[in-house]
Amino acid sequence: MFGGLRDKLRAARERLSGSIQAGDAVPDTGSESAPASPEPVVGKSPATPVTPSSPGFVEKVKILLKDRELVVSEKDVADALSELEMTLLESDVALPATDAIIASVRKNLVGKHRKIGESVDALVVGALRSALMDVLGTGFDLKEYIRTHNRPVKILFTGVNGTGKTTTVAKIGAYLKKEGFTVVIGAGDTYRAGAIEQIAVHAERLGIRIIQHQEGADPSAVLFDTVQYATSHNLDVVLADTAGRFHNKANLMSQLGKIKRVMKPDLVVYVDEAVAGNDAVTRAFEFDKTVGADAVVLTKADMDSRGGAAISIAHTIGKPLMFLGVGQAYDDILPFEPARVVDELLDGGA
Repeated sequence: MFGGLRDKLRAARERLSGSIQAGDAVPDTGSESAPASPEPVVGKSPATPVTPSSPGFVEKVKILLKDRELVVSEKDVADALSELEMTLLESDVALPATDAIIASVRKNLVGKHRKIGESVDALVVGALRSALMDVLGTGFDLKEYIRTHNRPVKILFTGVNGTGKTTTVAKIGAYLKKEGFTVVIGAGDTYRAGAIEQIAVHAERLGIRIIQHQEGADPSAVLFDTVQYATSHNLDVVLADTAGRFHNKANLMSQLGKIKRVMKPDLVVYVDEAVAGNDAVTRAFEFDKTVGADAVVLTKADMDSRGGAAISIAHTIGKPLMFLGVGQAYDDILPFEPARVVDELLDGGA
């Protein structure tokens, strides 16, 4: 996952390390001029001069080099940071996220003191790790959220047509059921041909109850009935599927607003494709601005070598990533763990 970005970050890391080491030029002690010999005092033997070949001088130089601290300058990293910036932008990392990463790496490197012999690579990896963790945010622990909120926890899924929203609802249903939660699915996509049948097939395979009306029914009514069913049967979670829509379609967005008023969801989750890159970030921002969003799920992360959307989205829209879809099977969904992603991108710091 994100193999292309991982390779590019490795190259950027090597360039940063090389640039810092190139600025570490240690003075050539062999060219040091010897201290001037003191003038002899009349009546006394002249003092023995201290020369670069004298044991005392060599020992003093060794101590000086051992104790000396090197300081990373802006000049040491300027060109390498410019290359890192291009690497991130070419990997579809959004400009605000790119700027934040570059600023953080610069802050954590420029002016940094280190001893001669201390690992430059460890210094660079630490700066990159800190920057990426800041941008990725903390993720969203859905299990903990459910455990600490009143039941049923009502989750409304929104997103663009064709991004895998309905399959994501099924995957999260399977994930929650495996974790011991009781779940009901509401078939709120009543307009797309075959949508009700699609989610019904998923629910049957998973052994999860589904509430559905006929095609063309009011999705608000379907989801209201789903919440009522969950409440009366003391279920833990309501997963509400909805029709895919674009943020610039006023009537569809208005309908989504009605669904929210009727259903009163605890969480609104936006679903998009990781492979959409900056388009996913832009759409998520617009959806959040129009109807609100509490968390994001990115599908097809296994097909995305660039990783730009995953890196950008939490920082850019201020909403955490909840899951990454990584395949077609029901188990192919991963809770988003920023530290795990950073480890993969930086090869665990190796």
